[in-house]
Amino acid sequence: MTPMTTGGTKATTPSTATPAQAAPSTATPEQAPGAARRSATRALVGRLSWGLADQAASSVSNFVVGVFVARSLGVTAFGMFSLAWVTYGVVLNVSRGLATDPLVVRFSGVPDASWRGAVARSTGTALGVGAVIGAVSLVAGLGFGGSVGSAFAALGVMVPGLLLQDAWRFSFFAAGAGRKAFVNDVVWGVALVPAMVVAARVGSVAAFVLAWGASATVAAGYGCLQSGIRPRPAEAAGWLREQRDLGYRYLVENVSLSGASQLRAYGLGAIVGVGAVGAVRGAELLLGPFLAVLMGLSLVTVPEAARVLRRAPQRLGRFCLLLGGGQAAGALLWGTALLLVPGRLGELVLGGVWHSASELIVPITLGVAGAGLGTGAAAGLRALGAARRSLRCQLFASACYAGGGLGGAAAAGTTGSAWGVAAATVSGSAVWWLQLRSALREHHSAPTPEVEDGTPEVRTS
Repeated sequence: MTPMTTGGTKATTPSTATPAQAAPSTATPEQAPGAARRSATRALVGRLSWGLADQAASSVSNFVVGVFVARSLGVTAFGMFSLAWVTYGVVLNVSRGLATDPLVVRFSGVPDASWRGAVARSTGTALGVGAVIGAVSLVAGLGFGGSVGSAFAALGVMVPGLLLQDAWRFSFFAAGAGRKAFVNDVVWGVALVPAMVVAARVGSVAAFVLAWGASATVAAGYGCLQSGIRPRPAEAAGWLREQRDLGYRYLVENVSLSGASQLRAYGLGAIVGVGAVGAVRGAELLLGPFLAVLMGLSLVTVPEAARVLRRAPQRLGRFCLLLGGGQAAGALLWGTALLLVPGRLGELVLGGVWHSASELIVPITLGVAGAGLGTGAAAGLRALGAARRSLRCQLFASACYAGGGLGGAAAAGTTGSAWGVAAATVSGSAVWWLQLRSALREHHSAPTPEVEDGTPEVRTS
């Protein structure tokens, strides 16, 4: 990642040139620029390809879990599982904000020794977050009782492994080793198969949560073998102190997003019923490939945006527009295809959840398209280290999301909630792009001071 200053603290990164890059070139002066551009393009395509492959593996796993649970439990019990799933999303974003988002921003493309030290502390922080929040979830679930309580108790037991697995994915992409992240997700997917078979025999919500988390824990253990790094929870406090200028802002930003999603889910369940939560989750499953890409976007796009900023700052805006526009177009095409799916095929996939979920395809597709467009701008703001701007955007978008989802539910039930969220997401995307435009204007107009090693310094907006 390019050096940056945040809150008056200057961080620098050494040169990341490989021996091949440092060696004298045999190309003529006329050939060298073209050869360098082609080499950089091939490297970018390779990293993005592994990113897409990893997201495909993640998408398939999430889709299979959702479909299997929906068909096995029915709409009401699936709604209970969805509440645990949404809660995990909040916990995951706490871990990402404190542990892995700063890692991706500041340790993408750094020398191996720096990366390994940061990964040990970052993954240790993820484990620590999982242990603390997992204990709270376990106690709360046991105290609440019933099917919902047992699901949250099971989630509490599995949270540390789930968070560590996600932290390895971030770590590998920060190093440009997307292949390892892909393999790790494949290991999780393979471990899911026997775990889900056992859970289906038990037939409870808690069993499916345990199966999902146990298979992730297997992949988390494999991540330690892949990297040769042992997480250091004892150094979590030091990591939090070092990254506090970014970490706490990203924490608030991430939790505001997932917290708004959780608030909407709980509110929808209270206003309309738990079955409505299952219907929304079922419709989201139909758009699972794009939702999974959005959820793990920073694994690929923030490091790539940082590389674009370092090598060709004037191209960052175009890179973000292509990124966001491509995702939005893909979501719209997928949603259009879903409208053509025969009812019998939909029932084969989602069972009894299909009828209520199919009525929400149009608004949820528009919401995902709006979110996809906004993530392009979000990646640009992260690469620029503009934590204050991105925080303002996320707080606005989250408030709109919760307000639109709950207001729509009160006015027109499940369908109204879906349309309210779609409108909120599109509005939030517009704010993200306005903030990125301002941040780029400031970055291009500001002088570029030199730090001690001669590397340009990136200012935070």
